[in-house]
Amino acid sequence: MNRLSETGAVPADCNPAHPRPAVRLASLLCCGSILAGVPSLALAQQQAEPAPAAQPAAPAAPAPRGNVIRTITVVGAERLEPTTILSYIRLRVGQEYTAAAADEAIKDLGATELFANSSIRNENGNVVINVTENPVINRIVLEGNERLKNDKIVPEIKLAPRQIFTRSKVRADVARIIELYKRQGRFAAKVEPKLVQLPQNRVDIVFEISEGPKSKVRQINILGNEKFSDGQLRGEMVTKQARLTSFFSSNTSYDPDRLAFDQQKLRQFYLTEGYADFRIVSAVAELTPDQRDFIITYVVEEGEQYSFGEVKVDSQLRDFDSEVMSTQLPMKNGDVYNAKTVEDTVEQLTELAGRYGYAFADVQPRFNRNPADRKMNVTFVLREAPRVYVERVDINGNTLTQDKVVRREFRLAEGDAFNSLGVQRTTARINSLGYFQENFEVTQTEGSAPDRIILEANVEERPTGELQFSAGFSSIEQFILAGSIRQRNFRGRGQTIGLSVNYSQFSRSAQVSFSDPYIFDRNISGGIDIYRRDFNSFNFTGNNRNTTFQQATTGFSMRAGVPLTEYMSLVGSYTLNYDDVSLDQNLFFSDINGDGTLECDPLRAGRFLCDAIGERLSSIVGLSLNYNSLNSRIRPTRGRTVSLSAEFAGLGGDVRYTRFRGRAQQFWNVGNSGFIFSILAEGGTIIPLQERPGPGVDDVLLTDRFFLGEPQFRGYAIRGVGPRILTQTSQLDNFNRPLLDENGNILFFTERRQVRDDAIGGRNYYLGRAELEIPLGTGARELGLRPSIWADVGALWGVETPVLTVNPGGTPILDDQGRPLYQIPGTNTTTIDATRPDGSPNIRLIQPNTNIRELFLGNTPSPRITAGIGVNWNSPFGPFRIDFAQSIRRVEGDDERRFTFNVGTQF
Repeated sequence: MNRLSETGAVPADCNPAHPRPAVRLASLLCCGSILAGVPSLALAQQQAEPAPAAQPAAPAAPAPRGNVIRTITVVGAERLEPTTILSYIRLRVGQEYTAAAADEAIKDLGATELFANSSIRNENGNVVINVTENPVINRIVLEGNERLKNDKIVPEIKLAPRQIFTRSKVRADVARIIELYKRQGRFAAKVEPKLVQLPQNRVDIVFEISEGPKSKVRQINILGNEKFSDGQLRGEMVTKQARLTSFFSSNTSYDPDRLAFDQQKLRQFYLTEGYADFRIVSAVAELTPDQRDFIITYVVEEGEQYSFGEVKVDSQLRDFDSEVMSTQLPMKNGDVYNAKTVEDTVEQLTELAGRYGYAFADVQPRFNRNPADRKMNVTFVLREAPRVYVERVDINGNTLTQDKVVRREFRLAEGDAFNSLGVQRTTARINSLGYFQENFEVTQTEGSAPDRIILEANVEERPTGELQFSAGFSSIEQFILAGSIRQRNFRGRGQTIGLSVNYSQFSRSAQVSFSDPYIFDRNISGGIDIYRRDFNSFNFTGNNRNTTFQQATTGFSMRAGVPLTEYMSLVGSYTLNYDDVSLDQNLFFSDINGDGTLECDPLRAGRFLCDAIGERLSSIVGLSLNYNSLNSRIRPTRGRTVSLSAEFAGLGGDVRYTRFRGRAQQFWNVGNSGFIFSILAEGGTIIPLQERPGPGVDDVLLTDRFFLGEPQFRGYAIRGVGPRILTQTSQLDNFNRPLLDENGNILFFTERRQVRDDAIGGRNYYLGRAELEIPLGTGARELGLRPSIWADVGALWGVETPVLTVNPGGTPILDDQGRPLYQIPGTNTTTIDATRPDGSPNIRLIQPNTNIRELFLGNTPSPRITAGIGVNWNSPFGPFRIDFAQSIRRVEGDDERRFTFNVGTQF
């Protein structure tokens, strides 16, 4: 009862010890009720006992009110919203504020790289966050960069206008710029970033660049080599020592990537010389004390030289006999071991298997080295593979070009046995179209079965329309203007249509052309040209260029060709020309007979020009056989081209002749050194089929003959080789009388610049050329420089000896008044006074009272030989060619040129 009373749950009226009897019965009833409720109270206490355990922090003292975050305020924000800044941190209203939580919030704000500075303070539960936003970049400025222009640096850096400035990005961009200069060999380059403050929290970032000198390779040292000299090994490396002779080479700069490549070149060299155990112990590049150049030191171990031992083929392909193939291997037992020969043999065997339809042939060389007798046994294993057939040919990426234009260049069709040679030829033919990306290749993918293959032409079309305007200056044509418009893939059918106009001081032309390589979708090519050409011929008197005759040609030409083989074609053509050859009457005509009729004066023009003037119609039928296996039509490095042609003029018209021409050229890529060697041989002859009356008159018209000189034959002026007439005039005294020597003979001017020089062409010619293109360093290649050394040989001859104007015996012919007379060619007796009856000069091109003498020279097949150096340059002004030539063998009368150039531009 004490425990219960202690609970305070029993009222005083229910106590049994109460003294009043009247209420005893009521007390007993009350106590019974209480006793009946005891189990319920006990159960209630048991259920309430776990409640204190659920609140273990209750015994702790309550936190002071000042450490609970009541508000969070952002101060200093300009561009960013306060709610955005609060989203970057983990502090929230109602949480406890601690120093650790504040530090964590500062770190979170710093990680965003949006703020230059930030701080947090707590004022009795009111948290204030102070931020200073990073500025916005207005622009990036590069100063001091001359070797690397902005377009090379800006794409490499990360900072850009309208981005948020951060110091980490600036440091990264500084390192990137320095790395770019190191790749250029400028290891002393320095970059200093500076900030220019602008209103509205903006900045300009200025990178002040000090490029420094280009770090050269001062010395290359090689230690441990005994079999080969230092100079021989340096010659195998791409990196070269800086010397005065290496002015145009960029390989003298230090490049870590090039250093690794040179190590591979050394290994390759030793392996080709049989040193299979060769290794490079170390390769160290050290800066010189002045921090300007590098000294590279290689330490090598050469080892012993090996020779080939047993060399054989183990073929698992049923079409190849191992024993027969073993006898045809390029290396034999006892030959010095050469790893390059092994690699080439693997490629040749793979190519051979591909030609027989094994597209997935696997050729693996197995080596068995015997150090005792220094022998290297090699077995070429041709693993078993299925013969493959073309399942499908897919053409993708062509939007303008029709499928048939690409498909007709394929040398393989669906169902054909795979042939790697056919794939290579297909690639070359599609590349030659010029419609798609450079270095296009036909890809091969596995088909639906192991013996099926899919050929894919994934092309990327490029523009094939050309609108071109050009201007230039040539040592031949003087100032040149040209314009053309051409579409090389007209309507996506592979057709070519074009219009061109050219103008210079001595020639003008206009031409419209159309060609189709597959007429009516058949393997027949065709084309037509319609043209007008005006040409002013000329001669030289010293350095003065004089116009002689004018030739206007109007006509058209049609052609059609059919392929005979993969590389050979036959082309037929028909040409109809209307020619009008004329001379300026004021300069070259005279009243020879005194009857008032102006005629071409041989004394002024020369008999050969008088014979050429007139109008004539030429109807020409031609046939040519062409062979072309060049790997590129633009800049070939290997392959050959051969052309044989015949023309017959006389199917109607006014002229009759037969002309034959031949031309062959071969290119070789000399090793992998980049040298390109080429030889050329060409020649021609023209046979007249009609006779022209008159003494000294050639049966082939002047305008139909061959001419030889610049630019075909370097070292000579245009038309500088072959038959020519030199017109010499007599020297005069102070009284305008011819000077005589001690024997009474007239003294003539003989220096070339004082003599009129007229080339009259020839019936026959030949020309040969050998040229070696020399590779330069990377920098020179980027400038488009391609130097070469060359030698030319050729001759032009075969015209009828013309009748010349000359005084018999070299003495002046005088009339009764002592005035010199001029002999008329072809008359022998008739002479004409040098002046008209009124005393005016009769011959404008010859001084009055002056005798003339014509010399016929150069009509011989004797070879002329020249040699020299030349440079092709893709300059900013356009293609540029310059040649320096030296004549080794010449013939009297030839017109030499030691220096020639040609340059033009496009805009």
